[in-house]
Amino acid sequence: MTRIGTTADRLTCAPSRAARELGLKRGEFDLAVNLGLIRTVPDEGGGGRRVPRGEIDRLRFGDGVPGALRERVATVGTTDGAQLMGVPSTRFTSLARFGLLVPVTFYLNRYRTVVWLYLAEELRQFAAEDGNVRLLTGRRAPTEIREGLKSGMDRRPRNWRGRHVGFLTRQAGDDPWARAAAVACLLDPADVADIVPDPRERAHLDHCRPRLPAHGTPGSPAAELAETLMTASEPDEVDWFRADLAHTMRTARRHRPVDGPKAPPRGGGPAPDTAVWTRGARATPPAPGAARPVHRSPVPPHGLLNRLLRQGRRSARVTPSARIAAGRRPDR
Repeated sequence: MTRIGTTADRLTCAPSRAARELGLKRGEFDLAVNLGLIRTVPDEGGGGRRVPRGEIDRLRFGDGVPGALRERVATVGTTDGAQLMGVPSTRFTSLARFGLLVPVTFYLNRYRTVVWLYLAEELRQFAAEDGNVRLLTGRRAPTEIREGLKSGMDRRPRNWRGRHVGFLTRQAGDDPWARAAAVACLLDPADVADIVPDPRERAHLDHCRPRLPAHGTPGSPAAELAETLMTASEPDEVDWFRADLAHTMRTARRHRPVDGPKAPPRGGGPAPDTAVWTRGARATPPAPGAARPVHRSPVPPHGLLNRLLRQGRRSARVTPSARIAAGRRPDR
């Protein structure tokens, strides 16, 4: 019996098929979507994202496709990135750990070592900036960088999270619940439960939760390591995400309150166990009365948070490096 496609099937297609038609590997396609180079729309049946046929036609008949599109999503690791910029690998790693080169993705090799990848296009732009010459050609890295690295600084995981939440919120569009879920998926479940105590709302966030990159079998050491990298960990970073989640939740509640019986107020006994926000196989939020992590008051520093989110929408940051080259301390 021949299956008759729906209107959605005729007007859109699955990401795997779109990647084939555009001549891209799936990883290249996903990165192009994250960067906003390929437009996607929600699946009306709740099956994730789909690609409009018109978007595929626009890209297929553009100049240089797929070569030009593939060049814009080309990624390199430390060795190739250092060669591209004309610096030793040690200098490249120092710049990346200090936060001047922002990774766009990562993977775990067979030894469960994290391999960070960077957009080749951004590295070329960084190397071409006049203000970065001192960072690339000096015999020694600037004092600020050396002092930071001595203290164990490594901003690569944090910068990846800041960039990735920008990707996720862009794909969420104007849906405030999807935007809240994009922020929540990078927080520890205990933090989500603290900001969103109503189990009905956590269930709705879970329904809207975007997919994070998978690394290894769920519950495996590799998957646990990847999940650690994808969870906000530094105190001020956690406060930023908590503050933004609280802000987006207020917007979501005004836009479309969750239906159903209300959860009892705090101190009035445990809420009905109707839903618990989880991330993969992570632990559930602590039981009522259990000690919670201590955080500073989540007053939304939206200027700082917006700057963090904008990392996912622009090329590698040059402002901090320009400040270092000028002899001024970078933003902390």
